[in-house]
Amino acid sequence: MAAPKFAPVDPTENPRAYESPNTVPESWTLGRPGDIVGKQPEGSYLGHQGPDQGFALTIARRVSNRIRVQSGESLDDAIRGTVAIALRRASMYGRAPVIHDVTFALTIWGWLLESPPADLVARRKELFGGLGHPAHSYYESRELVDLVPETTFKLSNEQLASQMPMSWRALTGA
Repeated sequence: MAAPKFAPVDPTENPRAYESPNTVPESWTLGRPGDIVGKQPEGSYLGHQGPDQGFALTIARRVSNRIRVQSGESLDDAIRGTVAIALRRASMYGRAPVIHDVTFALTIWGWLLESPPADLVARRKELFGGLGHPAHSYYESRELVDLVPETTFKLSNEQLASQMPMSWRALTGA
């Protein structure tokens, strides 16, 4: 077995030191059956790809005590819908979701407000109702994400907070 040169050895032994292999491996090429040839597919209901997207659920669960649900609303529905929005924002920048993406998504739909406007709550119930059931809500969550204008996603959390709740319709596209 090879040993580093600094390892103590018996002076009567002649251990091998690490050496590079004699051959250089060929470069990697695309060729596995599941590899995507060309660009990532795009289209309705395909979503927006990004790294480590499952982490958004962890972040959302950590801030769930700050989410203010009204009567007739579900915490699971709120989390599922806002995570989808947070993932869209993170993927726009080609990165994994962070706390600011989740806070952004919670803010545009007024989930962090103590007393949101009644018309906002009514629209939330309409759009977020049932999203907590992952088996049959994928298309609804995609539609929710697609409602939000791209210009809203480019706002900072501070800019967004200054416009809420007065401009919630323009910010959410609802």
